[in-house]
Amino acid sequence: MVFCMTIGTLLTISCSKDDETTVEPQLTPSEVLASTAWETTNAKNNNGEDVVLTDANVSNFVGFAYFKSDGTFTMFNLDDSPKMQGDWSVSADGKTRTIVAKNAAGETLFTRVVDITVLTKDEFTYRIYPNNDDKTVYFDIIHTPTTHVEPN
Repeated sequence: MVFCMTIGTLLTISCSKDDETTVEPQLTPSEVLASTAWETTNAKNNNGEDVVLTDANVSNFVGFAYFKSDGTFTMFNLDDSPKMQGDWSVSADGKTRTIVAKNAAGETLFTRVVDITVLTKDEFTYRIYPNNDDKTVYFDIIHTPTTHVEPN
């Protein structure tokens, strides 16, 4: 019995250092989005099936996105041609992203609010609806971090 208690004590003592962890500061949803450049790498339909990025339902949402910490963004097509620029924000709860696309004179072209389904350092996915009145048909636009340098 003493032997078992001794072994149990030794195991408890030897494992105590394994419990030490380093906790990184938690990022806000906006900080996560601004922490890297993003590339559209996949899209899925409401059935969970992959959709080719050239499909007409998703092709307008494909490219490279650069969300800056000052609340501005630029987006480029995969061939580096300019797509849009403007202002962006993410709700404090991380559930929606809003972009306000602007022309070179700073005039608003359109505003788009999308539901965020995943926002981590490894993935940014938002949902689009071809018909806003029908939430049963949707496409998830999936982005992953990229080292692609922002075109000039």
